[in-house]
Amino acid sequence: MSVTPVPTTDLYDEHGESLGICTVQFRQYGGHRRFAGPVRTLSCHEDNALLRELVNTPGEGAVLVVDGGGSLRTALIGDLIGGAAERNGWAGLIISGAVRDSVALGGLGLGIKALGTVPRKSGKTGAGTVDGPVTIGEVTFRAGDTVHADDDGVVVLATAN
Repeated sequence: MSVTPVPTTDLYDEHGESLGICTVQFRQYGGHRRFAGPVRTLSCHEDNALLRELVNTPGEGAVLVVDGGGSLRTALIGDLIGGAAERNGWAGLIISGAVRDSVALGGLGLGIKALGTVPRKSGKTGAGTVDGPVTIGEVTFRAGDTVHADDDGVVVLATAN
């Protein structure tokens, strides 16, 4: 499902404090500075095997929100995983953790936000949880919510229950 990105400031002006506003100051790494889509989630710590598996499935315009515990010790994605996400139709990745191959990531037709970079690869055990709620920067992201991201930040529109 494709979602047209709306500036996060416009969404705030429309929804006010009912909008989930992520307080983490992510950096931009992907070629798309503004992106949006339905949320998919992943929790993993310094291990990207499950992430690699997930981005190799049809993304259908979704944004994968990855709770990497804020670790800057190992990179959760690089050019290969980012390229797989682009090829498989993911709109973007928001990573509470690190990336590598930042120059190559900037050439992808994909939104990527992360905390920083590090050259070290992550583990490959497959540990993690897919589509459970993850809380990053005072916001809980749930599969099916809609996320919008741009240079001003990351906001979440919760799905009506």
